[in-house]
Amino acid sequence: MRTSIALATCATLFTLHAAAAPTATPQQPKLVVVMAVDGLPQEQLLRYRGQFGEGGFQRLLTQGAMFADAHQAHGTTVTAVGHAAILTGAYPYQHGIVGNNWIDRASGKSVYCTEDRRYQYVGEATEPSDGTSPAKLRVDTLGDQLRYATGNRAKVVAVSGKDRGAILLAGKGGTAYMYMEGSGNFASSTWYMQQHPAWVQRYQAGKPQDRYYGKTWRPMLADAAYSMDTGDTPFAISYFSESGSPDASYYKRLKEGPFVDELTLEFARAAIEGENLGANPAGVPDLLGVSLSAHDYVNHAHGPESRMSHDHLQRLDRMLAGFFTYLDKRVGSDNYLVVLTADHGFANSAEFSQRQHIEAGRVDGKPLLNGLQRHLDATFGAGKVALTASLPNIYLDEEALAKAGVRRADVEQAATRWLRAQTGIADVYTRSRFEEAGATGTRIDLLLRRAWHRHESGDLVVVPRPYWSFGSGNSGATHGTPYAYDTSVPLLMMGKRWIAPGTYTGYAEVVDIAPTLASILGVRKPAAAEGRVLTEALTRR
Repeated sequence: MRTSIALATCATLFTLHAAAAPTATPQQPKLVVVMAVDGLPQEQLLRYRGQFGEGGFQRLLTQGAMFADAHQAHGTTVTAVGHAAILTGAYPYQHGIVGNNWIDRASGKSVYCTEDRRYQYVGEATEPSDGTSPAKLRVDTLGDQLRYATGNRAKVVAVSGKDRGAILLAGKGGTAYMYMEGSGNFASSTWYMQQHPAWVQRYQAGKPQDRYYGKTWRPMLADAAYSMDTGDTPFAISYFSESGSPDASYYKRLKEGPFVDELTLEFARAAIEGENLGANPAGVPDLLGVSLSAHDYVNHAHGPESRMSHDHLQRLDRMLAGFFTYLDKRVGSDNYLVVLTADHGFANSAEFSQRQHIEAGRVDGKPLLNGLQRHLDATFGAGKVALTASLPNIYLDEEALAKAGVRRADVEQAATRWLRAQTGIADVYTRSRFEEAGATGTRIDLLLRRAWHRHESGDLVVVPRPYWSFGSGNSGATHGTPYAYDTSVPLLMMGKRWIAPGTYTGYAEVVDIAPTLASILGVRKPAAAEGRVLTEALTRR
């Protein structure tokens, strides 16, 4: 009898709690906007600070909090891993997103971080490896906790030029919209819905992506403003197609310059109005994630030291100013909170570094892996050691090793010795080394351990030397290492009622964002979050 009464009482209390889900209080923002600028290193923000206008980055820097020593503090600094960290507050060894791609051990094939072949883009062509769901994200996000705390009445929406940028910010319970390079639309997937809401259909019908056809991206500042950049001539990049009208080739090109960011912010405005974000009829806070993708494409193609990268950042600054002005009017300057960060930094191009008398270069993965296979064949016998790779991860076929009677530890040692002797390679971490208790005490060791997931990551993780990267060719730049130029990113927060303006010089990490926002919103932090609350930048409430 006591058990029945207790269970009935608990059920009643739960019903009452659900019916009285918390509403927004004056101490809570009505809208939290979390922005990621893909591929923006902290040094670029500071290097070009004097040329920003008043309303964009400069507003964040003067009216908000800047953490001067903030990092994506894991060893594999790529887009998916960085985006997963922002609102989970977790490192890859827990959240499971160990790269943009990795090798599935069961099939031996490469898988994409957000691919899910059970789902398709709504109204758009879908390739098998397209990003359509957050199923591979193994933990929850701040948005998921906000939804839980409000009885699913809070709205969580994310938009990006990249599918992984939107999906990994939206979490399990939000809604992601991503740019479709085949049509220029922003679309969601059937993980979230079977049909777009009316506001999305109206937005798509206007074909805003076609307005840039025939336009040319030229420097917006006087030539003298670019004197610190590589390249001494102006650039002009036109957007068109061979067909003579907007088509898939044109829409794909839009991703590689400022216009896709303009479209992303325009769609974000449409989402705010279409979903009434920041004016939730239930009186609860909402969350908007915005990932701006173009800076990454520009830096990859031209390097962060280039005139194009410099100009793109200036253009992005003006776009942000317009977006913040819009939020002031739509939501109210006292009612929203903005966080801006990046998923990773960027190395300079190898050619630029070499001109600065820095040892730098590229490690071509294909000959490296072929050479490793030949070495292992010669050491253990041809066919006894099978490997696949998605660098920096190399995977060994455990079943083949067992059948051949070869110990994995012996293969790890042989591979490590050979790889360490190759040009451009700094170190190799092995499964055995990761599974050992404790760390060596170095920061690189810590970051690599955080980045390694025992089920998804490789048996060998190859670390290039500083200013070296995996790739081929003789132009462009990349990221992905545990070195400071790849981990150091902006972390800016602005919100009159919640954030104390100033520059904070203490160490901070991107995983601190989710616990800090959870504290401000008064909700549980995500389950796997390991970051701290950035109390030094919070106003007393």
